[in-house]
Amino acid sequence: MQNRRDFLKTAAFAALGSGVVANTLFARTTPAPALFNIGKSGITPKMQLRFFPYELQLQHVFTVATYSRTTTPDVQVEIEYDGIIGYGEASMPPYLGETVQSVTAFLQKVNLEQFADPFQLDDILSYVDSLSPADTAAKAAVDIALHDLTGKLLQAPWYKLWGLNKEKTPDTTFTIGIDTPDVVRQKTRECADRFNILKVKLGRDNDKEMIETIRSVTDLPIAIDANQGWKDKHYALDMIHWLNEQGIVMIEQPMPKEQLDDTAWVTERSPLPVFADESLQRLKDIAPLKGIFTGINIKLMKCTGMREAWKMITLARALNMRVMVGCMTETSCACSAAAQLSPAVDFADLDGNLLISNDRFKGMEVIKGKITLTNLPGIGVVKA
Repeated sequence: MQNRRDFLKTAAFAALGSGVVANTLFARTTPAPALFNIGKSGITPKMQLRFFPYELQLQHVFTVATYSRTTTPDVQVEIEYDGIIGYGEASMPPYLGETVQSVTAFLQKVNLEQFADPFQLDDILSYVDSLSPADTAAKAAVDIALHDLTGKLLQAPWYKLWGLNKEKTPDTTFTIGIDTPDVVRQKTRECADRFNILKVKLGRDNDKEMIETIRSVTDLPIAIDANQGWKDKHYALDMIHWLNEQGIVMIEQPMPKEQLDDTAWVTERSPLPVFADESLQRLKDIAPLKGIFTGINIKLMKCTGMREAWKMITLARALNMRVMVGCMTETSCACSAAAQLSPAVDFADLDGNLLISNDRFKGMEVIKGKITLTNLPGIGVVKA
């Protein structure tokens, strides 16, 4: 049983995460944590931003409805403050429209030294967001590093600061890309005994063959990502009814993002929940999608990071929409950042770090298919 001292300390951390002053609780119960001892020399420290490109190497060729690739460009970010370093990253799959050059050009414009207090998250991230209308992955890299830094200064992981229970993390899907039947069977055998749900990319002319091939190996539940691949609403609905008979549990972005009326028609008649991916990017996009999709897929690289992702979850729940948290191909840095949100969602697709061979970090793990968070502060990672 938690004693009164431990309870008050936990309550104080939660209050700080909510923006409530808790100094009196700390003064009465426990020595002040490191954040109150910043700048012991009398010199106010400044945040220093560093970054460098880092190419992610995929373990298998990754194929979706529109392209294939073996690498993903990435930029690694560090924010140092009073000897503490927060880690972040920008991952840039081709469809996102960002490059190493665009990310580094954006980061060169970011001046964090003008902010004396790293806990001014709204002020700092509003400033970062104001520097351009796009560059969401670059903004997410700063956001993640800043959350990692402040969590470390508070000596607590962000799931605790948000008041979440790490025992309520969902299973993560594991993605199987479009490929030949032999390769699909091989990939399925490799992962079927380690995961409780799979994610399958569809949207080409071999959709049924893909599912039948996987079903020849396993009967695990499957989430489908059609990547806007179905152009006709009647075909999309027929496919969803067929997939429902095959043990599929959800459909992601069945139709092109421009075809919202057709998507609403499909969602209204679908026996499975339909989630928005390409149709959704940021907080402002959610309300107009009410009634068009059942739920939303939040990705840090598209929404500018953890701060906005938390607001998106709150709004989606208020609109009675379901929530999924996803990722790009990423190191454990960005995946662990997204995993801090995972106890608050219905579905998770956080396998991006498992798809690469050169991860720089150790963080959240997938144990028996379930997202498992560490107790490390911040986003919960250490360098590998």
